[in-house]
Amino acid sequence: MKSSFQILYIFIITTLLCSCASLTYVNPSSIGVSDIKASNSSKLLYQRIKNLSKEGIAIGHQDATAYGIGWKNSPKNNFKNDIEELTGFSPAIYGWDLGDIELGKNQNLDSVPFSLIRNEIIKIHNKGGINTISWHINNPESKGNSWDTTAVVSSILKGGKNRVLYEKWVGNLADFFKSLKTENNESIPIVFRPFHEMNGGWFWWGAQHCTPEEYKALYRETSQLLQKNGVHNLLYAYSPNMLNNPEEYQKFYPGDDYVDILGVDIYNFGGDEQYLKSLKSDITVMKDFAKIHQKPYALTETGNTHPENPKWWTEVLQKGIEDSGISWFLLWRNARPSHYFATYPGELSSENFIEFTKNLELLSLDDIKKIKVKAAQ
Repeated sequence: MKSSFQILYIFIITTLLCSCASLTYVNPSSIGVSDIKASNSSKLLYQRIKNLSKEGIAIGHQDATAYGIGWKNSPKNNFKNDIEELTGFSPAIYGWDLGDIELGKNQNLDSVPFSLIRNEIIKIHNKGGINTISWHINNPESKGNSWDTTAVVSSILKGGKNRVLYEKWVGNLADFFKSLKTENNESIPIVFRPFHEMNGGWFWWGAQHCTPEEYKALYRETSQLLQKNGVHNLLYAYSPNMLNNPEEYQKFYPGDDYVDILGVDIYNFGGDEQYLKSLKSDITVMKDFAKIHQKPYALTETGNTHPENPKWWTEVLQKGIEDSGISWFLLWRNARPSHYFATYPGELSSENFIEFTKNLELLSLDDIKKIKVKAAQ
């Protein structure tokens, strides 16, 4: 017969094991990422992202706590977001953009102050969430925005006439990344997704404005410049737009030594049927590529531009991503009633969105903060 002490001991151990079921201990030095000097926090985030897909699909939203339909961030709206207002839970993944930081401005191209972005990133990290950043960088040749397709890539590569300016711009970007610190002065890890949708023609780094080799060099050299500037808290993501053919995924790939996470951006521009077809086919291409290259993968941007279907979430998006193996999907920003990509209270598909989240048991902020990875002692 076991003593009362033995019974109590077994109970405590069992309770601890159950409560830590999603806790993984790893040796950071055993985790390989693209930056050989990457911080331990970045390596642990990488392992955590790999673990996400084993638990489910995490839900993400761009600029989620900066603004939404009919409100903006303020002391009164502290950590408010449209998804939580509707569902009662907050997203797990938070997207931000640093376009215009290269120019030394105080706010980004969507008028979000960089100080707010920094504060929200720190807050989200402390809550157990994951931050991902894109960079709609201006055109170094014309000084226009990202959509100014004046040829420029060759001029900012090593030896190019705009190289000095570009290095200065990357330095400004680096300063922001290095400013992301916890109260204990530890670097906050970020998923950085530079030069996305390169197989399209709308950005100056797109397929119609530089060669695949020039694009690869741009991606690699930017990573090298950031590391030269002392930035070691990044995981690098690669994300083409909707594919015209399977070969496009490989065509612009900078290589395993420069990419940590694979992605793809797919929006519902062509109607529900075409969107669902693209979701299934492009995610399959990415999944097969990820298996070969041993990388985690995600739907790095998505959203509905045809909000006429009140059951779009369950009839379209759900069918496209269920059992796909993606770690997360990121819905683009909710700017105004005429330009939104997630739903919000009172929107046509809002009730269906709630059903969608329950059907897939999507991972929320509260869910992923329980999926922990710590350094082994």
